[in-house]
Amino acid sequence: MEQTNQIERRLKLIHVVAIGLAYMAPMAVFDTFGIASDISSGHVPAAYIVVFIAILFTALSYGKLVRQFPNAGSVYTYTRNIINPYLGVIVGWVTFIAYIALPMINALLADIYLSAGFPEVPGWVWIVGLIVIISFLNIFGVKIAASVNLLLVGFQALVGVIFTYLTIRSIVKGPESFMPISDIFPSGDDVSGLFGAAALLALSFIGFDAITTLSEDTVKPKKTIPKAILLVAGIGGVFFFGVTYFMQSLFPDVSIFNDIEGASPEIAQIIGGNLFLSFFLAGALFSCFASGLASQVSASRLLYAMGRDGVLPKRFFGYLHPKYNSPVANILLIGVLALSAIFLSLEAASSLINVGAFTAFSFVNLCVIINFFRHQGPRTFSLVVGSLIFPSIGLAFVVYLWANLDIFSIIAGGIWALLGIVYLAFTTDFFKKEPPQIAFDKLEA
Repeated sequence: MEQTNQIERRLKLIHVVAIGLAYMAPMAVFDTFGIASDISSGHVPAAYIVVFIAILFTALSYGKLVRQFPNAGSVYTYTRNIINPYLGVIVGWVTFIAYIALPMINALLADIYLSAGFPEVPGWVWIVGLIVIISFLNIFGVKIAASVNLLLVGFQALVGVIFTYLTIRSIVKGPESFMPISDIFPSGDDVSGLFGAAALLALSFIGFDAITTLSEDTVKPKKTIPKAILLVAGIGGVFFFGVTYFMQSLFPDVSIFNDIEGASPEIAQIIGGNLFLSFFLAGALFSCFASGLASQVSASRLLYAMGRDGVLPKRFFGYLHPKYNSPVANILLIGVLALSAIFLSLEAASSLINVGAFTAFSFVNLCVIINFFRHQGPRTFSLVVGSLIFPSIGLAFVVYLWANLDIFSIIAGGIWALLGIVYLAFTTDFFKKEPPQIAFDKLEA
């Protein structure tokens, strides 16, 4: 079915920021606290500072490339045009694993929250239920509008504010005290755990880079998108650090919880009782639903684009439902893949997302550095700082995060990349033909 509609530029800065924050799902800060605190030996705020520094420099690199390529496609477009078309496809392939894993994450989180409230119900029921609902809605063309995203993010922020207030109140009234600034960062042998936790917590920032795919929908994208990227990363960094600082102060040792992965519902009940627990679970479920719906529709649209343009088999991946105008086959495929959440832990699924995210972050910084060396004009001080030093720092941090990624992630990412290379070799006659170009600018809003 031929795509004829053109994307209308309707989104302003506030809408783009809201969508970025919805993708980021601020409530995720509560979901990974128990695991990250265990890995970092009680230094989650410091781990967030580390990953935020890496994200900040990478966000600046995204901003530069968006100005150069103000069309959707993100890291695939940048790598294809700046480095190599074959590498662009492989990078796009590897980063796609994050889109596949996001619905898994949201299904797992829904299971954690709902199982805490209804322990007698098997966990797989919640996982299957969420995936079926979001798949059903996406098939019928239901999208989360920017205004709805704004409301959902606002509700999550309200939950976060109340959570923080109750945590502070518990610290003031209880035996614990606020963590001294000098104790935020570990010393000695705990440093390796800090970077291991930072690698895991990079999951929390996934979403700011998804903003780049909204360039075709945004008014004045060359100005709006870079601002939105920095705002989303900055708001997320401040929120994550602030919340975890107070949580870590109140709970320096997470071994007291029955389930480290599901520690946040326990914390909510301890600080606010059953009433706040219900409110907290509602916010968490809204977050899972919004993020799951958005991630599935993004993944299915990306697969549709790849199918339509011949990168993947067109008969299946390029199919649009004649009535609902939605890529039904892709939506169902993403839903089926997301069902693997039944067999995965939250940590394993998070690692899959980080493989895709770290690949994107690495090549975005690398593209800016390569652009610098190809620059023909005068190399001013600001150019050297912005296009060489900053992206080099961002790349160095991301490489360090790569080094602290668990072996499961490395193996899974390597297998996924190898599958992409084999498929690309097959479709390009062993790299003798240039790969088809994905026309991201043709995607519907």
